Amino acid sequence: AGCVPNFSCSIYLISDHDVSHTMQHWHIYRKWNILLLIYLAYRAGRMAADPSTFWYKGELGFFDNYIIPLAKKLKDCNVFEVSSDEYLNYAKNNRAEWEDRGEEIVQELIAECSSVK
Repeated sequence: AGCVPNFSCSIYLISDHDVSHTMQHWHIYRKWNILLLIYLAYRAGRMAADPSTFWYKGELGFFDNYIIPLAKKLKDCNVFEVSSDEYLNYAKNNRAEWEDRGEEIVQELIAECSSVK
């Protein structure tokens, strides 16, 4: 099942542009995820709740409900040709790595940010 050319694929590309870090190598994903957490939670004070209470599980849900389905749609569109498999694999691998290490990463980051205040 492919996309209708020029419309559905364009929608998926637009959806991908601000979350593309999740479909790249782990160190790229981790860098941008950490920067987002720092910016939203600690530097700009934009989160009402303490992100350490939900960030880990929220990222898992984000991968399961948005990122991996989006990567599959981009693959179906063949919009990135052979790279589409790579992006889907990176998304799945990053999700697995986050499941294994995410709680620890969040706690380390919270501790670092708390010591800076």
